Amino acid sequence: MDPLLEASGTFALNLLKTLGEDSSKNVFYSPISISSALAMVLLGANGTTAVQMAQVLSLNKSSNSGGGDVHQSFQSLLTEVNKTDTQYLLRTANRLFGEKSYDFLSSFKDSCQKFYQAEMEELDFLNATEESRKHVNTWVAKKTEGKNIVFICCFC
Repeated sequence: MDPLLEASGTFALNLLKTLGEDSSKNVFYSPISISSALAMVLLGANGTTAVQMAQVLSLNKSSNSGGGDVHQSFQSLLTEVNKTDTQYLLRTANRLFGEKSYDFLSSFKDSCQKFYQAEMEELDFLNATEESRKHVNTWVAKKTEGKNIVFICCFC
């Protein structure tokens, strides 16, 4: 089995166990959206943080542990998911929204674009919080055809 698919399956089941602890509620989530968003963050992590993130994503069980291969595998998976010549409609949309006063490494932004088709858009979250929130929500609504399904990671 492809190491990324095995890791993704393990991650999805572990997350479902956590999200489904309250058996009185229904759970709907997209493991591929969550794991690909966290994998983008993994691109910018190092040291203990990278090791822990790889562990949560179950990537430590494969030879792809946090290295470039896992990101190439995600690139292939997202390309497959977003194929246009299918009998179903399934699309993903990724974008990074970063604080404009923070100096993001160009290598991080380039890798997110290359592997996850995620551009970095810098917004003024510190001084224009409400405008930034509205801008993000408008982008999400447009990409989801008004469904507003989104997964946002915030790290300080």
